[in-house]
Amino acid sequence: MGTYAIKMPDIGEGIAEVELVQWHVKPGDVVAEEQILADVMTDKANVEIPSHVAGKVVELNGKPGDVIAVGTVIIRLEVEGKGNAEPGPEPKPAPKAAQPPPLTLASSRSAPAAPASDRPLAAPAVRRRAKELGIDLGHVSGSGPDGRVTHEDLEAQSPSRGASLRFNVPARQALGTPRTGEETVPVIGLRRKIAEKMQESKRRIPHFAYVEEVDVTALEELRAQLNKRRRSERGHLTLLPFIIRAMAQALPGFPEINARYDDDAGVLTRYNAVHVGIATQTPGGLVVPVVRNAEARDLWSCASEVARLAELARAGKAAREDLVGSTITLTSLGPLGGIVTTPVINYPEVAIVGVNKVVERPVVRGGAIVIRQMMNLSSCFDHRIVDGLRAATFIQAVRACLESPATMFID
Repeated sequence: MGTYAIKMPDIGEGIAEVELVQWHVKPGDVVAEEQILADVMTDKANVEIPSHVAGKVVELNGKPGDVIAVGTVIIRLEVEGKGNAEPGPEPKPAPKAAQPPPLTLASSRSAPAAPASDRPLAAPAVRRRAKELGIDLGHVSGSGPDGRVTHEDLEAQSPSRGASLRFNVPARQALGTPRTGEETVPVIGLRRKIAEKMQESKRRIPHFAYVEEVDVTALEELRAQLNKRRRSERGHLTLLPFIIRAMAQALPGFPEINARYDDDAGVLTRYNAVHVGIATQTPGGLVVPVVRNAEARDLWSCASEVARLAELARAGKAAREDLVGSTITLTSLGPLGGIVTTPVINYPEVAIVGVNKVVERPVVRGGAIVIRQMMNLSSCFDHRIVDGLRAATFIQAVRACLESPATMFID
């Protein structure tokens, strides 16, 4: 028998260190070749680290939240044959991941204790889905290789099988019963990256907001007609492809807005191509996949690319190249968009366009009160680079395209 040491691989693009997010194995586990050992987080993407060989885990180095340099040994396996490393000292127990203390709730009756179970094998997307459903993976029989829990295994479960599942739902409390207890949640992985990114953006960039209302009645009529008459191979059009097209058409007149500012070097890089970041909510937090060369895409190409990127992001499968290189960002909360928002610029970009919800309301047109479909654009700009007049003129150009949508298709 020999010892095989697996090092943190070089993920590429100059990445020197990553954050350890989650172990999928523990000492004593027997792993197969290509089995996922851990999840790590780069500055943009979640990456799965597989095993190069089959063997038994004897040592883990690091705990969730640790920053690990590329080339550092992260795990040692006992393997058949010589292995690739000299046996180290007596293996130490795996560092215990920081876990929040149990949340104690006052209740007239206590829930039955669930039996303890070993950490099951499951992909990150399956773990997130299980968390959303309130399912304890330790009580789910996996049908995948080596007992790995799959999405199908989750779907096969139902609340009626209460003996085999533990749902993480607080017990119902009588009115007037005070709650007690607290929960400590480590901020690691994507959540930490989001926090760092937002802090960096607000610390570095002097934001200013500009809000304008847009009459999207004609646009919504056109969108409904196109969706009704679309061919079967074409996707459903939301508002986002129209807004992306309007931005792409307006930006050539405002090169300082389609740009990234390196304030350390004092250099503004302007781009001819329009690479639109789409702020996307995922189970793990906010990510910004990129629709590249929006200026060269038609509506359906934009729509299909937005849908493809959103699906990958929400499943935790977006590659690093899907998440880098945006030159301006578009953010929308859909029907929850409210009246006004003040979005945070995606540093080092210099602008972000925010979309608020569409509502029917009375407006004055030609001296008469009519019902129109209205929507606000709430956008923020880096005041070091973009003057207020330029920002307002840009948004007015976008507004003009959206209010007269036919002009977006005239060369």
